[in-house]
Amino acid sequence: MFTLTFHDLLTKNLDRRGEHPLVVDRDRQLTYAAVSAEVDSTAAWLSAAGVWRGDRVGVHLFKSVEEVVAMFAAARLGAVFVNISHQWTLGQLDYVLRDCGVRVLFTDDRAARTLAAAPLPDTLRQVVVRGKCPDHPRMIAWEAMPRDFPVPPPVGIDADLAAILYTSGSTGQPKGVMLSNLNLVQGARSVARYLENVAEDRLLSLLPFSFDYGLNQLTTMCLVGGSIVLHPVMMPAEVVKTLAEQRITGLAAVPPAWVPIVRFLAEHPTALPDLRYVTNSGGKLPDSILELMPRVFAQSKIVLMYGLSEAFRSTYLRPELFHAKKGSIGKAIPNAETYVIDPAIGVCGPGQQGELVHRGSLVSLGYWGKPEATAEKIKPCPQLAHLIGDEKVVYSGDIVRIDEDGLYWFVGRRDAMIKASGFRISPTEVEDIVFHSGLVSDVVAFGTPDEVSGQVVEIAVTTANGTAVDVPALLRHCVRQMPSYMVPRKVHQWQGEFPRTGSGKVDRPRVVHAYEDTPASR
Repeated sequence: MFTLTFHDLLTKNLDRRGEHPLVVDRDRQLTYAAVSAEVDSTAAWLSAAGVWRGDRVGVHLFKSVEEVVAMFAAARLGAVFVNISHQWTLGQLDYVLRDCGVRVLFTDDRAARTLAAAPLPDTLRQVVVRGKCPDHPRMIAWEAMPRDFPVPPPVGIDADLAAILYTSGSTGQPKGVMLSNLNLVQGARSVARYLENVAEDRLLSLLPFSFDYGLNQLTTMCLVGGSIVLHPVMMPAEVVKTLAEQRITGLAAVPPAWVPIVRFLAEHPTALPDLRYVTNSGGKLPDSILELMPRVFAQSKIVLMYGLSEAFRSTYLRPELFHAKKGSIGKAIPNAETYVIDPAIGVCGPGQQGELVHRGSLVSLGYWGKPEATAEKIKPCPQLAHLIGDEKVVYSGDIVRIDEDGLYWFVGRRDAMIKASGFRISPTEVEDIVFHSGLVSDVVAFGTPDEVSGQVVEIAVTTANGTAVDVPALLRHCVRQMPSYMVPRKVHQWQGEFPRTGSGKVDRPRVVHAYEDTPASR
């Protein structure tokens, strides 16, 4: 069977790998055949509930078999699964439901209780609840879904929209990155090729499926017929225990997870003979952790990678170069091309730096409902016109340097985006939430370096008449309205009004510069 769609990744394994485990979920182990049967009956219910090709199906669940089933069931119908981070607040969830017009939502009882107490979006026809279901006319428990409807045939081609994954934009609310079936399947093929994934692989799934890096672990295992072990607990001791007991062959994580895991292994050396490789993406690892990794993972290949939501994965460093090029993000992954562009120079070469751009079948379809933002991010590159004509490329917004061997090294962001714990955070989104507390007159959010998280959020605020800001009350508001990785670590109070530019806007660089290496209220 030739794999064209996200759903094909599952069904291609039924003939020869049907009885092989696909998902290990705590005390449950489901084979490809068992997962497929669950997918078929769930898709039948979705179809009976009025979900059609192209409709959006929301998935807002803690890591579980049900989360995997819901995504594949939507894909079977040619619908679009919208996997929404379980860490997101109910306000962010409501925004996504309304932004892309979700028809059916799969969620848990915690979120369902809050949703039941507020007006649901008009487009949301049904909420499927894992756990105790509230008494609500548009809500039904997962176990109560009728499963005796006819199973519709799979539909869709590789060019169809398959998924929307939301990520913070440079301004305002999160943006939904649109991924086609081709994006998802080709991403699995490319990564499985350079990581040399095989049917005997067992990957530990730490990362959420709402994160393209985490979702790719599922797609690569389906591509090769391997297994994925779900592990929602980030405690280093528990992770290491599971690596050994489950005979894990591959582990992917982001710096905030790698730092405690590596430090734990340095203090408690543990034999992990089955662990063939480890990978990092989502931010630069601290030098101290890079130094320790070859010691604690002595028998494993270490693969450093770089990606962006709009093109999933762009570059990787071949493991044999880890010692010589420690910290480099490498070169383009298979079946993708990357260039470093400077408007004054054109295509950069060794010794030069510029913005990384990416071309190929992994470039996404853009942002849901935001054609202007899409056109700004994904567009023809004049400096590459002599090579690829008017083909569109994705501009990463990241500045990289090219060394004498043609390898890339990350330098910094072109815009003000904050990258904390593997998440991209819009300063404007933070500022909007802080401002709506009613406790400040103005606010500037920015990121500062942090060894564990890559960056952390800090804010500078002004108050009416220069009165002291109520920091505890402000942070309580932030904790209620933001996911944990977005909550400011420091609050700086500016005396008087913020400085302004000639056009009357807040002089953000001047404000941020004033607080470099400056103590703050916590």
